[in-house]
Amino acid sequence: MKITVGKYTLDKEQTAIVKDNHKHLLVVAGAGSGKSLTLLGKIKYLVQEKNINPKEILCISFTTAASSDLKRKIYEDLNLTIDVYTFHKLSLEILKRHMTFDIADTNLLEDIIREFFYTEVLYKKNLANLKILLKYFNLKSADEYKKFLADHPEEIVSLSNLLSTFIHLFKSNNHQVEDFLKFLDRAKLTFNFKKYKREKLLLTLAIVIYNKYTDYLEQNREIDFDDMLIKAKKTVDKYGFFHKLKYILIDEYQDTSLVRFNLVKSILEKTNARLVAVGDDFQSIYRFTGCDLSLFLDFKKMFKDGKILKIQNTYRNSQELIDVAGSFVMKNKDQMRKKLRSQKSIRKPIIIKNYTYAKNALTETIDYIQKTSKGDILILGRNNKDINYFLDTTKFKMNNNQIFSYDHPSLKITYMTTHKSKGLESDNVIIINLTDSTLGFPSQQKDDEILRFVSPHKSKFPFDEERRLFYVALTRTKNKVFLLVPHKDKSIFIKELEENYKNVIEK
Repeated sequence: MKITVGKYTLDKEQTAIVKDNHKHLLVVAGAGSGKSLTLLGKIKYLVQEKNINPKEILCISFTTAASSDLKRKIYEDLNLTIDVYTFHKLSLEILKRHMTFDIADTNLLEDIIREFFYTEVLYKKNLANLKILLKYFNLKSADEYKKFLADHPEEIVSLSNLLSTFIHLFKSNNHQVEDFLKFLDRAKLTFNFKKYKREKLLLTLAIVIYNKYTDYLEQNREIDFDDMLIKAKKTVDKYGFFHKLKYILIDEYQDTSLVRFNLVKSILEKTNARLVAVGDDFQSIYRFTGCDLSLFLDFKKMFKDGKILKIQNTYRNSQELIDVAGSFVMKNKDQMRKKLRSQKSIRKPIIIKNYTYAKNALTETIDYIQKTSKGDILILGRNNKDINYFLDTTKFKMNNNQIFSYDHPSLKITYMTTHKSKGLESDNVIIINLTDSTLGFPSQQKDDEILRFVSPHKSKFPFDEERRLFYVALTRTKNKVFLLVPHKDKSIFIKELEENYKNVIEK
């Protein structure tokens, strides 16, 4: 039986997934392999062949844009109206039936931290907390601290960001207040007294600010994004789910955090629904927000009866490019093995342009693309401001993320960070900031060691998440990918490509 969605017919792997009836199914989908098409095919099959009521299918995606896009496709291609939730929208839907609350401002925690540093310890005369800060910054008095605030604002910003990240990860990984004592015990295991003293002070600051934050939320009957998930899970445990379910379909499952997983597990247990989770471990790039790749990689540990199927035909990239990208990311042995296949062939899909002057390199590359292959262009950087170093303002004008070319006025050029590009594609891709530096690609910024207490499992493989991020960048193109590389201090990723994949690289 062939399954069609719109003008597309599903391939054998996609069809096998659509017809599979396992209780807990993980679909490992390669870049450009048609996972959205497969999800649509699954919904069509369930409704038309298995007579499942569309209201008994719960669809979840990770961003508002992705969920809206999937809902639109379901309506346009299948003529069905099915709600597609983000995890937070779903949590709100669960909670509103059982409690009243306001949603906290997204900057609330940062505001509380700022007030702590600049107001509370100085003007509210909180001597205990002032003493902690004096020890941390090695100062002797309130006057010295006041001067330090004025002279070293960047150190306050750095510490504020660290504490904010720590508390967000603390909550997203479902830690409890008593875990702070466990963290202190673990910190004692270090044989470096100076390090232990610093970590003890940081943990003390974190628990003080965490308690201020949670007290504010409780007193004002507000909840933050993490609370939504945690409280929704407890609500499902107590009251059950708000309607009958047969299937839960989750897109971008590689981005699951522990509190998201716990919510899904509770819904599954209360409804006895079947689970179809779709994602790609090669594209897991959000550990800094609490996403835990082990929940994906250890699917069969989480669900003893779990089944794993793969979609390995890619319809975006050439075979030559996907061979390089797949080999590159699977250098990390923790990644799932998969062999992607494509009917598209481009003999040398990777073009490396070495440069001395970044602005000239970008201008010449755009001119070359316009002359040889046409189509739109997506420029990818590692950081938001990378493009500023490459854009010649006498030839280009930038408005938000759109770049206007005076020489090629009809050409569509878009700039964004690689993180924001996940799920997108373009005719041609240019990757910039491929330097061997702290803010280059890969980024060599190291997480503060204090985050080890609250971060999800971290691979020991060097630059594991940066490697996956580079895989995402390489696989956005339908045709060729252009790598702009400085003559000096080139990225270690470029050195690896040049050493191992010479036969598919053009210079």
